[in-house]
Amino acid sequence: MGEESKTPETPVSYPATAEERDAMIAAQRRAAEPVAQASESVASPLSAPPPEDTPPIAEPDPTGGEEPPLSPPDAETEEDDDEGSMSLIAHLTELRSRLIKCLLAVAVGSGVGYYFIEDIMHYLTRPVGKLYYMQPAEAFFTYIKIAVVVGFLLALPVIFYHVWRFFLPALTRAERIVLGIVVPVSVVLFFLGLAFSFFLVFPAAILFFKGFGNSELEALFSVNRYFEFVIMFVLPFGFVFELPLIITILGKMGFISSKFLRKYARIVIFLSFVVAAVISPTPDVFTQSMIAVPMIALYDVGYLIVRYILRK
Repeated sequence: MGEESKTPETPVSYPATAEERDAMIAAQRRAAEPVAQASESVASPLSAPPPEDTPPIAEPDPTGGEEPPLSPPDAETEEDDDEGSMSLIAHLTELRSRLIKCLLAVAVGSGVGYYFIEDIMHYLTRPVGKLYYMQPAEAFFTYIKIAVVVGFLLALPVIFYHVWRFFLPALTRAERIVLGIVVPVSVVLFFLGLAFSFFLVFPAAILFFKGFGNSELEALFSVNRYFEFVIMFVLPFGFVFELPLIITILGKMGFISSKFLRKYARIVIFLSFVVAAVISPTPDVFTQSMIAVPMIALYDVGYLIVRYILRK
């Protein structure tokens, strides 16, 4: 009576061997792995790193795949480079054209000089009377040299003109006016110097040198040596006659004054003889004096221009 009913307990069975225990532990671990993975994914869904093989998301290209246009500074720089290259090419082309024209002018002048070579030789040989040539081809090549020199002198105005035209675009209006006066005056003074030397100074120098001859010593002038002597003697006078123009330009620019020229006049006289000794084709005092005296006279002309003309 009153006895409580007892539930029978289920008997727990333990593995009898070690192999059975290991198999049971492995089965429990396999059953627990999905649960652990599910709990980790629920606990931190945002902290999981993205897989390494996932490619980056490409942003849309607003230009539609086309190259962006140059920015204004880059475009201006490229245009400036193109203009600079075209300007350089244009200058070189113009320089080439003007050099060709100058060479053609020299060639034409040389042809004219060779055509009148007999008349030219007549004037060249007047101070000595007669010339000789020591080699078979000496006369021919001397004629060619004379023709080329005459052609260069005849083409000198054309050469100065093309040089002036080449630099003309880079000059201001005032500079153009100055060069328009200086270039013709310099050409005229150069030819005046050549004419003064050949027709006045050179014959006197030849007479001076021939005065050393006697009955036992006779002068025989080779045509080639004589022509070289004429060039070396006459050409410096062309540059010396530019001295008044140089002094006038320096006085106009304010670098020198009449007081400055008068103060250093003695030094200029001394330097004139030094320069004459350097550029003279012979070491004698007579030839050096024939060069130095005109140089001093031209210095005085420049002094008078600076004092009386530029002052106004």
